[in-house]
Order: sequence, then C-alpha cells, then structure tokens
Amino acid sequence: MDIRQFVDRHFRHFNAATLRDASREYERLLNRDGKMLLTMAGAMSTAEIGLSLAEMIRQDKVHAICCTGANLEEDIYNLIAADGYQRMPDYRHLSPSEEQIIYDSGMSRVTDTCIPEDAMVRLEDVLRPRWLRACEAGETFFPHEFLCTALLEGDLKGQYCIDPSASWLLAAAEAGLPIFVPGWEDSTLGNGYAACLINGRLPKPCVKSGVDYMKELVRWYQNNEDSPTGFFQIGGGIAGDFPICVVPLIAKDLPVAVGETQEVRCWEYFCQVSDSTTSYGSYSGAVPNEKITWGKLTPDTPRFVIESDATIVVPLMFAYLLGW
Repeated sequence: MDIRQFVDRHFRHFNAATLRDASREYERLLNRDGKMLLTMAGAMSTAEIGLSLAEMIRQDKVHAICCTGANLEEDIYNLIAADGYQRMPDYRHLSPSEEQIIYDSGMSRVTDTCIPEDAMVRLEDVLRPRWLRACEAGETFFPHEFLCTALLEGDLKGQYCIDPSASWLLAAAEAGLPIFVPGWEDSTLGNGYAACLINGRLPKPCVKSGVDYMKELVRWYQNNEDSPTGFFQIGGGIAGDFPICVVPLIAKDLPVAVGETQEVRCWEYFCQVSDSTTSYGSYSGAVPNEKITWGKLTPDTPRFVIESDATIVVPLMFAYLLGW
C-alpha cells in the first residue's frame, strides 16, 4: 500500500479527513490547468521540506513560492552544511545555561536542530561580492535572485554535503520559479546586508524591496488570470498575509479613480496548515471565512484548515500528490 492508498483508506475523519480532502481538491485544481502559490513560514527548510517540495516543483505541482527570508537561506545552509548540524532531541528540556553553551560553541538552534554559524558566514562570503558588483554597476536585484544566480553559476557547488535534489531553492532556480520574499531583512542574510550598508562595505543599496516584490506578485497573478489560482499556506505570518492580499489590491487599489473597482479572479483554492487556533489576536491573516469579507476568497472557494504540525502534514500531502 503506497501513501496515497493509505491516506484514502485511513484518513476519514477530523484533521485526517481534511488532509485527504485538501489533497484531492489540490489535485483537481491542477487538473483544471490551475496554478498553485505555496507560502512558507516557520522553519520548514530546516525541517528539510526540500525532500518533497523540490520534487513538487520539478513535477510542476507548485508554480510560485512566497516565503520568509529564513526559509530562503536555511535551505542553502542545509545544502552546504548539513554535515555540521547537531540534532537536539531533548530541546524542550534545555536549561538557559545549556542554551548559552550552544551559542558559545558557534551554533544557533532552530527547534531540534543546531545550525553552525560557519554556514551563515560562508554563504554571506559568497553573496557579498555579488552585492558589491551590483552596487558598482548601478543594478538592483531581488534577494532570491542573488541566491539563485549563485546556485546556478556553481558558486556553492563545491560545498554541497547533501544530494542537491533535496534543495527546493535549487529546484526553483532551475525551473525559473517565481519567488517572493517579503520582510527579507528579518533574516540572517538580511541583517548582514543591512550591516554592510551601515559600515560602508556596500556603498549603496542593491537589493529590491518588499514593495517591488508586491509589484512583481501583481504581474504574476494578472499573467495567470486565465487559469484558476490556488493558495497553499504553511504556517501564518507575513509569508501568507503578503501574497493573499494581491486580489483586493488589484480589485480595489489598482484602479486610478476613487471608488472604482476592477474585475479580478479570486483565489480558487485555499488550504492552511497551522497549529494556531482562533482566539484573541493569535490567528495571523484571518481564518478562511473571514477572508471572504476582504474579497480574497468567495463563498464557493474550496477552503481547508488543517490544525496540525506542518512538518507532518505537508510531506504527507506532497507524497499523496506525487503518487509516492
């Protein structure tokens, strides 16, 4: 029995049934020649989501990605430094003094995984000359473009320590997949870039902003309006809040005349995998039904919320869609 058969046979109720139904509806969208935007918060790259996401990209089942700056860079940290990672199975029981020992050893902990600072230094050492060349040429690029170009041109190839087929960013770069990274400055590389501007190592900015990403997202959405477009959200936060508002932006903000509206196709599939529950201010970006009141979804949009651990749910869904 493969994973798809197992899910169809056993996942019949509660969150399990929602996982199955959301997977089937995802597949229906693809069968209608639809496009799927995947949004990624949390620490999914360090959770090695690339093991399944990279294949989803290669098989044309994900068509654009909006992620945090941390997920962008942590996929490459894993690619070039996984052999130096340390796993902490008992991370819930670490004392403050034990956490300090981890820091003093040159490691930074992400849940049960400690990433060596050396990985962060090595990646910035590769990017800094690219930032400087862009500055000197008067050019600007998106944060992900610097990384994708470095991957495609082999700047890091000699440092790979895992099978590169498990890197979702490399798969995205090879496929020319649209990527959007709002709030990139809230990441290790974003901090390093800001420091370079402050201390003078870079004479002027060369990285495009979140507003530039929004303009690019509007173009991407409009270019795909002939196809149904779905929204698959992992976690909450800016990675999901940023792209979903592209529909009301086009409908209400883009028209020049005050009060004028523009016809736009709403998202035609929505699924969020999150362990956050609705309470006072805790649910980032609103639950699906509330999104209808903002003009992002319609009453007919297939809507799913899987209240569970994304590191368990998402690989299962991807395996279902990949026929594993």
